[in-house]
Amino acid sequence: MSGYPHNPSGYGYGQQPPPHSSTPYGGSAPVPPQQQVSSPYGDLNKPPKDNTPPYGSNPFSSLMPSIFPPGTDPTVMSCFQMADQDGSGFIDDKELQKALSSYNQSFGLRTVHLLMYLFTNTNIRKIGPKEFTAVFYSLQNWRAIFERFDKDRSGKIDSSELREALHSLGYAVYGPVLELLVSKFDKTGGLNKAIEYDNFIECCLTVKGLTEKFKEKDITYSGSATFTYDSFMLTILPFLIA
Repeated sequence: MSGYPHNPSGYGYGQQPPPHSSTPYGGSAPVPPQQQVSSPYGDLNKPPKDNTPPYGSNPFSSLMPSIFPPGTDPTVMSCFQMADQDGSGFIDDKELQKALSSYNQSFGLRTVHLLMYLFTNTNIRKIGPKEFTAVFYSLQNWRAIFERFDKDRSGKIDSSELREALHSLGYAVYGPVLELLVSKFDKTGGLNKAIEYDNFIECCLTVKGLTEKFKEKDITYSGSATFTYDSFMLTILPFLIA
């Protein structure tokens, strides 16, 4: 994307589209044939890695101090430091919104809040250098993906393009769920059946966040999970009240 520094390897999502998969989440490599067992999604993939949130499961837990990862582009560091005017090592939601807008990434506060929640696992609406760097490079990748699947250069992607874009990020979304996403994030309330870039980011954040939260409970990687009432509410509410 124009204006962005090159992102180091390991950052962001969807750097390389995964092969087509019949697994419940669409992103992992299959286990060797001798280890495969029957599952509702065809070949059973390896169990997901431990996704224990870095700051605990309480969305109101404190954000731990962080530093810039090794190799962070100086432009990214400068962008954060200019936003962190009080030198606290954290920036709030409005400061993050302003910092991103300076790189042609303009979002409403709801999208900014979702970014902060997904990359910090807290609802305190502050973000440190490590998390800011991850946000910065992930948005760069998501912008590139949006532009790749906006094949007619309309500034919007329709349901089939959204399906392909989400699959390139490792999320297999089809049928009624896909149509619901398009209806939800279409600014015309579903009339155009297409979504613009800023709403595409919010859509990606929602799918990514809910999928990761679900996978934490799906310990057998079967596409099914059991939630207590409290854990269900703590999973869903941050996406509703962002």
